[in-house]
Amino acid sequence: MMKNGHHVSSAPAATACSPEKRRRTVRVWCDGCYDMVHYGHSNQLRQAKAMGDYLIVGEISKHKGPPVFTQAERYKMVRAIKWVDEIVEGAPYVTTLETLDKYCCDFCVHGDDITLTVDGKDTYEEVKKSGRYRECKRTQGVSTTDLVGRMLLMTKAHHSNMGSSDYQQHTDNFGRGPKGHSPWTGVSQFLQTSQKIIQFASGKEPQPGDTIIYVAGAFDLFHIGHVDFLDAVSQLSEKPYVIVGLHFDQEVNRYKGKNYPIMNIHERTLSVLACRYVSEVVIGAPYAVTKDLLDHFKVDLVCHGKTEVFPDRDGSDPYAVPRKMGILRTVDSGNSLTTDVIVQRIIKNRLLFEARNQKKEAKEMAVIQAMKRREEDKAKERAQAVL
Repeated sequence: MMKNGHHVSSAPAATACSPEKRRRTVRVWCDGCYDMVHYGHSNQLRQAKAMGDYLIVGEISKHKGPPVFTQAERYKMVRAIKWVDEIVEGAPYVTTLETLDKYCCDFCVHGDDITLTVDGKDTYEEVKKSGRYRECKRTQGVSTTDLVGRMLLMTKAHHSNMGSSDYQQHTDNFGRGPKGHSPWTGVSQFLQTSQKIIQFASGKEPQPGDTIIYVAGAFDLFHIGHVDFLDAVSQLSEKPYVIVGLHFDQEVNRYKGKNYPIMNIHERTLSVLACRYVSEVVIGAPYAVTKDLLDHFKVDLVCHGKTEVFPDRDGSDPYAVPRKMGILRTVDSGNSLTTDVIVQRIIKNRLLFEARNQKKEAKEMAVIQAMKRREEDKAKERAQAVL
């Protein structure tokens, strides 16, 4: 399918790899259970794409616990990540040479954590032995466990201006067993850098003939509702240049309440930048869409979805200026999913998620201990060889 000049295929690849196809492109395979897609997943896919020319993502239907999103929602979320060229629905849990050959892939890429089968075997063992495995760095400071913990604990410690000590104390007890923590499942604080933003940003300036479209909001827990909205916005023009204004955490908390936003401003920035429909992000955009902002970015259209528009601090309409100028459009994405709905899905399945996290971490800790013993045995063997 074509999405604003981007081809994102979901058709099964040919079983035979032509010499011409292999000569033209380096094809990369990357797979996972992409439930609750976050910027950590996007960063993995960005790194994988950088290792080749064409990235095929296998979405594994088998899950480690209760899924938050439906299969259709997960497929659409992965397709919206700008580094993805093709998606394979219902990919096998264990990555085999047969799978790589079927989709004409030179190698597969996975993060530097461990994934295991039910009997404790490395799911990438076969491709590692054949030399068709590459590793990328896992994004520190984010995990699905962490995000679920924020939703359930209702703290604000993840907001960008607050310390993490009280949050860390709570999350230490969320879905964890008593015997140590896995470095892969465990929670750590995300640290934003300018380099990370540069890696995610398109770096493209508006071109003559582009329609510059401005949208603003929290875009919290960046999800399929946001994707459908941004997709609909980008369809308003043949050459859209979509700018997303992200509100600071304190502003979001003012109009959303509770412990929103679930993701802080740094995390939301990367999540939005990873979307193929987004050209630029304004970090800490003013809540009211002002004349200065519209002039600065030479905005042609301002769009808002069907969700409620909260008044500004003084009770005024934040869209009064573009409304008066006649450039405000209400866009119906056809998707009613909101961040609130996602949080309710999580809360409804709280016990199941806690059990999943305990089981996952226990398995990972067992692997770590086994690896440690193996290294100790090798060290002893080396010492004896020297003697």
